[in-house]
Amino acid sequence: MPETQRRYPDLPEPLLRIIEARHHDPFEILGRHEQDDGSVVVRVLLPRAARVRIGKGDIELSRIEGTDLFVWQGPASALEERYLINWYDTQGQVHTQYDPYGFAPQIADFDLHLFGEGRHWHAYRFLGAHQREVDGISGFQFGVWAPGATRVSVVGAFNNWDGREHQMRVRAGSGVWELFIPGLEPETLYKFELRAAAGVPMVKIDPYAAAYQERPENACILHGPSDFEWNDGDWLERRARANWQQQPMSVYEVHLGSWQRAEDGRFLNYRELAKQLAAHCQEMGFTHLELLPITEHPLDASWGYQATGYFAPTARFGSPDDFRYFVDHLHAHDIGVLLDWVPAHFPRDTTALAQYDGTALFEHADPRQGEHRDWGTLIFNYGRHEVKNFLLSSALFWLDEYHIDGLRVDAVASMLYLDYSREDGEWIPNKYGGNENLDAVEFLRQLNTVTHEQHPGSLMIAEESTSWPQVSRPTYLGGLGFSMKWNMGWMHDTLSYMEKDPIYRHYHHDLLTFGLLYAFTENFVLPFSHDEVVHGKQSMLDKMPGDAWQKFASLRLLYTFMFSYPGKKLLFQGCEFAQGREWNFDAAAEWDLLERPQHQGVKQIVADLNQLYRAEPALHEVDFESAGFEWIDCHDSSQSVLSYLRKTKDGKQLVACAFNFTPVPRDNYRIGVPVEGFYREAINSDAELYGGSNVGNRGGVHSEPSSWMGRPHSIPLALPPLAGVVMVLEADAATVAPAVGADAEAGDSAADGSASSAPGSLPDATADATPTA
Repeated sequence: MPETQRRYPDLPEPLLRIIEARHHDPFEILGRHEQDDGSVVVRVLLPRAARVRIGKGDIELSRIEGTDLFVWQGPASALEERYLINWYDTQGQVHTQYDPYGFAPQIADFDLHLFGEGRHWHAYRFLGAHQREVDGISGFQFGVWAPGATRVSVVGAFNNWDGREHQMRVRAGSGVWELFIPGLEPETLYKFELRAAAGVPMVKIDPYAAAYQERPENACILHGPSDFEWNDGDWLERRARANWQQQPMSVYEVHLGSWQRAEDGRFLNYRELAKQLAAHCQEMGFTHLELLPITEHPLDASWGYQATGYFAPTARFGSPDDFRYFVDHLHAHDIGVLLDWVPAHFPRDTTALAQYDGTALFEHADPRQGEHRDWGTLIFNYGRHEVKNFLLSSALFWLDEYHIDGLRVDAVASMLYLDYSREDGEWIPNKYGGNENLDAVEFLRQLNTVTHEQHPGSLMIAEESTSWPQVSRPTYLGGLGFSMKWNMGWMHDTLSYMEKDPIYRHYHHDLLTFGLLYAFTENFVLPFSHDEVVHGKQSMLDKMPGDAWQKFASLRLLYTFMFSYPGKKLLFQGCEFAQGREWNFDAAAEWDLLERPQHQGVKQIVADLNQLYRAEPALHEVDFESAGFEWIDCHDSSQSVLSYLRKTKDGKQLVACAFNFTPVPRDNYRIGVPVEGFYREAINSDAELYGGSNVGNRGGVHSEPSSWMGRPHSIPLALPPLAGVVMVLEADAATVAPAVGADAEAGDSAADGSASSAPGSLPDATADATPTA
């Protein structure tokens, strides 16, 4: 028998459950209740009260002896519908509040119905904490999904973190608990206290909270509606109209905690970061900024990939409105903002999602389905409607509330395969006996369909490292529906090749050519990301073999190869100026290296490559179709030389690229071209401007009517050592043969475009490189 029942054997069971904070619907007992004789009964549970009165003080409630439950019964005419409670604590201080148990449910049945069916795309609008005005009375409406709990309360400094005082009601059949608490103000701290079926109370964060304290504290923070004034309407309209597939896209990947820091080592605020990052991206020519996860997370060392707050920008860098300013400022400078988003797993933190209501609520109960052993994290249960709603709502939240331009979805491969990083017997096959996670597949398809429908022009990008087919193909064709996919195969092969001593590279020529066999099976991003410069993998510079000169030359060659290769581009912070050490999440990038000419040279060529990439349609217009690419020669393994053409869809603009992956200069290296004319040397990675030896082509070469490699014309090039050259045709566009499958109408619209007239054309510094060997 419970202690309370032994002390009060005559107290009815419902009152005992209220006193012990284990009642599923405290509204049955607390608040105002009409009686058969026309009177009303008011019951109030206030653990810190010495006396309790109602209204102007003429109605005093009686304490049930030995409890914190106060009761009054009297005529209904003596009590207003919305009545104030005045209670006095043991120090004699008076506290005034409207009775929260005098308000009807505020969450609509329609919302609960959609949520239960897994079809509510904006669950964050009724779950979590929201400032509301009910019958002219201001307060906060709370909602939380916890079907396994026997009691849920809102706790905070306003009730001394006592779960007995603001017990919530559960809405039948939904597992959603709710309560409107009048009088609460923004910036108040709160959490939820849940009583599990086993009877053990747990204090948890709000999964839908809009803001949290900065770690190591983790309380949720009440926030009212934002009054931030957005100024990016034109940007969003242009984004919705643009054909992103044919636009240049060069992404600068950044970890906000280690990009730059203040002189005293503190983190910069979102507003400070916005100004500095916008200036840097504009200087360097990046079109997009991609942020490692800024969803709230407790552990700095997770880099944000073990999130606990899926609806809150981390407090490390400021407030939610500070982050709104960040995005708005980047948009004002024509820079898109992408966010790393992690629906694949979540941490085991006992205050967060793990065993949220005492049961495996967000995760699978069976560890063969619910645990990521590699990362020590838990896997979302994608087959549960409410979990899908949680994740879908999170994705849309960032697009809706913060105007994010797209999400890079982390660790997609771990979601797709039931046997991901598991041995035989450690996983459960699907209903067909296979290793595909059918629930995750359906979730990803729904995710991409909904985000693209509701936010035209937004991008969904998969980090997916396997050969799963049609990742970036529409769902109606059987694909997963992502906009793009990181080309991990190209990245691994290319870096593996570049890490080899040039004397051995001719044995591994296929590492550079193999990627074109599948380059157009997906919409690819070419990533040199944070994952490649950490955990002993070395910096991009130190991956390159040889002495210091060869390292820098090879890195400039690698970037020239990437920026001319089919696919959108991504570089991690520090890679753009050849950071020397591996990335350290706990320290700023080595910006002082820019005082050295070789590092400044790498920074300059990345800026120039971005500028050329954006100015030349041939380098970005047809990234995802074979019509935009043509090998000139992929067979010269003996000299470790590659050459190819990049073309616009109509074929009227042409760029010839050649790469020498050895330190031996190649004089008079002839390549075949389909069109006569002058080929301007737009980029030479060996230019003195970049720290090279200045072997080059004196600004460009005229083609010769000498057939070569099956083409009617050819150009003799001086190929510098460990370098690439990008040659832009400046002939009359009308003389260029259309590419296979060219669209005539599109061709007419671009007929007068050329490299020489493109805005932002490169200065002659690189084109004037003169041979020295």
